[in-house]
Amino acid sequence: MQKITSPLNDEVIEKLRAGDQVLITGVIYTARDAAHKRMIEALERGERLPFDIKGQVIYYMGPSPARPGQVIGSAGPTTSGRMDMYSPRLIEEGLKGMIGKGDRSPAVKEAMKRHKAVYFAAIGGAGALVARSIKRSEVVAYEELGAEAIRRLEVEDFPAIVINDIYGGDLYEEGKARYQRKGS
Repeated sequence: MQKITSPLNDEVIEKLRAGDQVLITGVIYTARDAAHKRMIEALERGERLPFDIKGQVIYYMGPSPARPGQVIGSAGPTTSGRMDMYSPRLIEEGLKGMIGKGDRSPAVKEAMKRHKAVYFAAIGGAGALVARSIKRSEVVAYEELGAEAIRRLEVEDFPAIVINDIYGGDLYEEGKARYQRKGS
């Protein structure tokens, strides 16, 4: 289990391999489809993003409301493929990590290799457990989107697994190949 700190830099990214288990401490941002669409539209208009994306990690998550005394409600990952049309541009802009669940498109994988970024999986179905690692949460943009607003999270030992690394490693593909029957 590797402990890493976000924001990420190339030195950390270069050490990560598909299959590595990590605990992330530092700042990560949340954003889903609607927020991604708005960020890309802002870039196309020549505007700045609502946060400095260089070195950052985006968690594809829309939290449930926090109960009294909690920082955040359940905070499980959403399907990453819904962000695939937007991710290559954000990676180009300096995004270094993404957290979600499910496969990524060839275009996203290529952008990760070219611009040194990684894709992590969070544990699906364990949103309440994952929420324990979130120490602070604040909306920083697109508040009108509700659960899909961009949030800045301060996390401590947020558990994740490297799925795609900068060397072309893909834990999902490796897993499928390992368990395929010979001759099938």
